[in-house]
Amino acid sequence: MPQSLAKILVHIIFSTKERFKFLVDEQIRQEMHAYLHTVFKAFDSPTLLVGGVEDHIHILSSLSRNHAIAEIIREAKRNSSKWIKTKGGIYRKFHWQKGYGAFSVSQSQVNEVKNYIAM
Repeated sequence: MPQSLAKILVHIIFSTKERFKFLVDEQIRQEMHAYLHTVFKAFDSPTLLVGGVEDHIHILSSLSRNHAIAEIIREAKRNSSKWIKTKGGIYRKFHWQKGYGAFSVSQSQVNEVKNYIAM
C-alpha cells in the first residue's frame, strides 16, 4: 500500500494554571478557541470542535500522522499563551497548567463528545 491513512479522533482537555478563571470574557474565550483551532490545523490535526469554560479547554481533533500529540499540545499551549498575553491587563499573567488529558473517541461517539464540549 503506497499511502498511509489514519483517522484517530482525540478529546483533549487542559486547564489554566491553578484553574484561574482567565477566560471569563466570552469574546476572549471565543478568540482563544479560534486561535487553538488555527494552531491544531497548522500541525495537521484539524479540530472538529474547540470549546471550554473560564478555566479549561476541550478540543475534539483528528490526530496528525506526522506530529506527536505531546508536540501539538505543547505548541498550542505555548503559542496561545504568548498570543493572549498581548491582550494586556490580567492576561499578562496568563499560563496554562502543566499536563493535559487526551482520550481516544470512536466515530460512533463523536456527536456525544461534540454535545458535551458545546455545553
